Amino acid sequence: MIIQRNIAKEALKDLPKVTFPGQIHVVQTPWEAEKAADYLRRYDLVGIDSETRPSFSKGRAHKVALLQVSSDEHCFLFRLNLTGLTLPIIQLLESPNITKVGLSLRDDFMMLHKRAPFEQRACIELQEYVRLFGIEDKSLQKIYGILFGEKISKTQRLTNWEAETLTEPQKVYAATDAWACLNIYHRLQELERTGDFEIAARNEAAGTSA
Repeated sequence: MIIQRNIAKEALKDLPKVTFPGQIHVVQTPWEAEKAADYLRRYDLVGIDSETRPSFSKGRAHKVALLQVSSDEHCFLFRLNLTGLTLPIIQLLESPNITKVGLSLRDDFMMLHKRAPFEQRACIELQEYVRLFGIEDKSLQKIYGILFGEKISKTQRLTNWEAETLTEPQKVYAATDAWACLNIYHRLQELERTGDFEIAARNEAAGTSA
């Protein structure tokens, strides 16, 4: 496989769309959060992401509303605006036995820390990891496009994540982002294991970052 360093926005438009292929579970009560966290402890590797209701008023900010934690087959959407950051969720984030893979984790954890104090452990930041494979783009959408030739839709990003009921498109979007982080890590681990890749020369890269 030849890994391009960058991909242009125009090139992303023509790629086929990808969505999370597994089951999505919406977690809305502390009891459900405890059960979900118990289930996730069986995994040693998960993808994570978070969503915050956008603010269109200057000086007004919202707390993180959603934490997504995904395995290959199941994604749990923890509605933190309803449950808060409960102890079972904190224990999941602090566990040294469960590796959490994400992108822009510093921003995610900064927002999560505003809900409750905790000390995250065993985390892998994809923006740093992809550099080992020559990838210079930093967005999840572009990294996924480079490695899989598929596009992650971003149309739901600025929707209301504190809505009484999450829409189906919101659920799929949220789950896809967390799962995509995990899928990227799997692909890079496989390429690292086999050595079956080349980094494109700069003049061969497919476009530049926009």
